[in-house]
Formats: sequence, C-alpha cells, structure tokens
Amino acid sequence: MKTGPKYKIARRVGAPIFEKTQTQKYALRSERKSKNRKFSKPKSEYGIQLNEKQKARFIYGLSERQFSNYVKDALAKKGTHTTQTIFENLELRTDNTVYRIGFAPTRSAARQMVSHGHITVNGKKITVPSRHLRAKDIIGIRAGSANKALFKDMNGETKNTAVPSWISFDSQKKEAVIIGQPSLGQSDTMFDLNAVIEFYSR
Repeated sequence: MKTGPKYKIARRVGAPIFEKTQTQKYALRSERKSKNRKFSKPKSEYGIQLNEKQKARFIYGLSERQFSNYVKDALAKKGTHTTQTIFENLELRTDNTVYRIGFAPTRSAARQMVSHGHITVNGKKITVPSRHLRAKDIIGIRAGSANKALFKDMNGETKNTAVPSWISFDSQKKEAVIIGQPSLGQSDTMFDLNAVIEFYSR
C-alpha cells in the first residue's frame, strides 16, 4: 500500500505511527513544528473517529478496503468483544507476526518478505501476508532463504526485539510458535478502536 511521505502523515494524524517516526529526532522535530503551528480548530467527533481509523490503518499498512473488512467482519460476529476481535485479526496477520518476531525491521519489509516466499508456516512456504495465524502455528524461515543477505543480521535484530507474550520465539532455531491470543488490554496501542467502530457504524 502506498502511503506517501511518512513524516507528513504521522504529523497529520498526531502520532508516530511509522517505525521511522519513532525516534527522538522525529519527536523533537514534531514538538518544534507544533510550537510554530498557528491555532487550529478542535476536530469534530467525526474528525476524531476518522483520525483514529487512519492511525490504525497506516500502522498496519492496510488499504481502506482491507481495514474496513476487518472491522465489518468483527461487527457481524455475535457474542464477541468487537474491539478485541479486530485487534486479534490485525495482530495475527502473518506479516505483522513476522515483524513482531523481529525477522523484519518494519511491517512493510515483513510483508515483502512473506510475499517473496521467504517465510514458512508449519513448514510450508507461504506468499500471502494477510494469512490469519492460529494457536500452535509455527513460523520460520524457508531453508532456501536462510543464507540470503536479507537474514544476515538476523541474530542482532531478533535480540533487540521485544517479542509479545502470545508468541514463543526460539532464537537458535529461528522459529516462533503462536501460544496465545493478542490482548488489546495488554498492548500499548496508538489508536482507539472504539472510535474506529463508531466511525464505521455511522
């Protein structure tokens, strides 16, 4: 998905939603621009909801159609907590999980990694970044890709990655297993899924 200038988008939605904007340099630059910015009107309720939707969509790198489908599918399910269902569907995408493990530095890089067939699920090569993972699924690197330059600095990258509790990662085998469900209550999200639901329920 093409997103345009990441710094500009992050400033527009008011949050460091891209990996490259999660730096001290960006924080200082944004603070300086905020001080120099002229007074602006408070956003309407619709504007706030739209902004939260855009934050979530850009963080996961999804098109409007892809993101809206996740929300609408969750809304259609009876007897479930809608916000938790949306969060699980977003986090359990294969590309996001590959990013969470530390195989790739960004979700965009993880998506490309999966699309090019470098990743396996339960020992089989996959090329669909949106594939939904389930408990006990095993994520690894395809044998034919293990020695590629793409994975040359893998040990350093995974060592510095805070792997979430719903994933068990074996650094020696370079394999990860889904051992639970992502919990919205335990995550540090930059967006409000309740506002997102309100946006699509209008």
